[in-house]
Amino acid sequence: MIHAIVDNYGTHKQPKVRQWLADHPRWVFHCTPTSASWINAVGGFFSTITRRRIGRGVFKSVPDLQDAIARTIRDHNRAAKPFVWTKPADTILGKLARLPAPSV
Repeated sequence: MIHAIVDNYGTHKQPKVRQWLADHPRWVFHCTPTSASWINAVGGFFSTITRRRIGRGVFKSVPDLQDAIARTIRDHNRAAKPFVWTKPADTILGKLARLPAPSV
């Protein structure tokens, strides 16, 4: 089974995409909620890669750039720490329940 996390932009609802998923049952899409907080962390990580490695680097080829990115990720993973939620799930779910319904 292949699990893909995708932005909840709506592409996954298009008929061609739904048909592709039906034709490829090993793939499962997990769509992020709109304004998902974890996506901000991913964006921050890409920003770090850009600032620390890509933005100031000189790359003579695409493989050279790919190697630099891979080294940055390996360096990051050596000191990786698990994400810890700072609020209990009940607090987060309670806040979500108070949000107004979407106007779509």
